[in-house]
Amino acid sequence: MDNKDLDNIFEGLNFDNEEPSTGHRSRFEAKIGKRKQPLKTNGRLKQLWLPFSGIAAILLISLIIFGELFQPGLRSNSDLAGISPEMRQTQEFYSSLIKREMNAIDAEKTPETKALVKDALEQLEKLENEYENLREDLVTSGKDNRVIHAMIQNFQQRIDLLTSVLRQIEEINSLKKKHHESTII
Repeated sequence: MDNKDLDNIFEGLNFDNEEPSTGHRSRFEAKIGKRKQPLKTNGRLKQLWLPFSGIAAILLISLIIFGELFQPGLRSNSDLAGISPEMRQTQEFYSSLIKREMNAIDAEKTPETKALVKDALEQLEKLENEYENLREDLVTSGKDNRVIHAMIQNFQQRIDLLTSVLRQIEEINSLKKKHHESTII
């Protein structure tokens, strides 16, 4: 097709040759004006739904309370011990090791190491908060192996932290003893 042919086709077709009928614009604006008016709410309908929504809220709250009171085992299973007997042993092992390290730190603690112990306890608290988050993730993930691995790593990080602090305390105490021995002579 040539450009002249296209021009001839479009010249023959007049698309804008009709005018709207009289009053068309006013009728159109009236229809739009009706739609802009706010919808009227029926007060009676609102009165009917209010008691039902109150009943639904009471039922929901009572179900939550019922679940918490009569199924306390759900929260206790959100730990490594709730996964398998092997994981229970793992958790008990790490927990007892952490307690043993804490007792050793308490036994070795001196006024010179007070700041070191305080800092270690703050770091330990952060790790324990991370562990609590991992416990929640364990429940939501459906006991995902990655979360279990992260929980075990968290235990290992806590033990490494406590072991490192205990080693530093022992070094400080041994340096203190050497210093006292050299000043006495």
